[in-house]
Amino acid sequence: MYRKIVRYLKEWKENEYRKPLILQGARQVGKTYSVLEFGRTHYENVAYFNFETNPKLNATFEEDLSPDYLIPVLSHIAGQTIVREKTLIVFDEVQLCERALTSLKYFCENAPDYHIIVAGSLLAVAVNRAEFSFPVGKVDIKTLYPMDMEEFLLALGEEGLVEQIKQCFLTDTPLPSALHDMAMQLYRQYLVTGGMPECVMQYVQTKDNILVRHTQDTILASYLNDINAFKIYVSDLGLLCAKKNLVANDVLYMVEELNDFKGGMAENYVNVQLTINGYQTFYWESERGAEIDFVIQRDGQLIPVEVKSADNTRAESLRVYMQTYQPAYAIKLSAKNFGFGDGKKTVPLYAAFCI
Repeated sequence: MYRKIVRYLKEWKENEYRKPLILQGARQVGKTYSVLEFGRTHYENVAYFNFETNPKLNATFEEDLSPDYLIPVLSHIAGQTIVREKTLIVFDEVQLCERALTSLKYFCENAPDYHIIVAGSLLAVAVNRAEFSFPVGKVDIKTLYPMDMEEFLLALGEEGLVEQIKQCFLTDTPLPSALHDMAMQLYRQYLVTGGMPECVMQYVQTKDNILVRHTQDTILASYLNDINAFKIYVSDLGLLCAKKNLVANDVLYMVEELNDFKGGMAENYVNVQLTINGYQTFYWESERGAEIDFVIQRDGQLIPVEVKSADNTRAESLRVYMQTYQPAYAIKLSAKNFGFGDGKKTVPLYAAFCI
């Protein structure tokens, strides 16, 4: 399945100022698959090291962290000749070997011609920074999130629909009614399936929402096993639905029983899409209680983003914000088709990935 992270990885590979790359993200969002597929298609060979399945690797980094020492040893372990510029070195589950993380500093300083990507989860809490030196300033860092709406559509073979959505977004012209209705249905399916690659693949292959829900429950259980104390932030819509124990058909047909949850689900969806696209999202509230769901910096301007789960898009709070701060324009996400009027860019929920 196509992942947008490949574009970033290509730019990283070609950058003359490239540093070892830390690819972080939650478990099972596709870090290992994305890196290995990128290595297979863009390098002569891949030297892959997994600190979870081969704990003896740790001993190698206990002995010496210099690249001159590590490269011959790692070549022997991997059974691969590691060649500068032509081999991709991958350290997986790197949070289990803090000295391997520290070694990136020396690869950056003394052997920058070696291409290294390390993948890990829970790096912020797993690394004991009191005892181990995090390679600050010596690495590039990128976060991989679950698949967004565009990647979901592409996985379903809807390349043509994606291109039409993008064109309508740019021109503020409505999508043909039949395609708009189909895209809204696919948006609701994304709410059920989410963006975990395994769940998306299962849905593409089987269209079985019950099987997808079983996989989501398994992922949620594994997350809980990883964490003792936590603050919940839901980064995947499918997992949100699974956590709420929502029936797939109730979401697909937006039954009345979900009325109290529709708005929160739509806002969570938009937050995920904006975060994946690199936006830092902010919230605005006036002294009199007017609220804006998101304020983002786009095209060098602060842009308010209002989210509605249905096609009733009256937004008094947005009017108050626009009168107070006079932004260049506002974005309204809802079930309505594309359009532009009164300084507001109307965007269907399924097209949030275009922002």
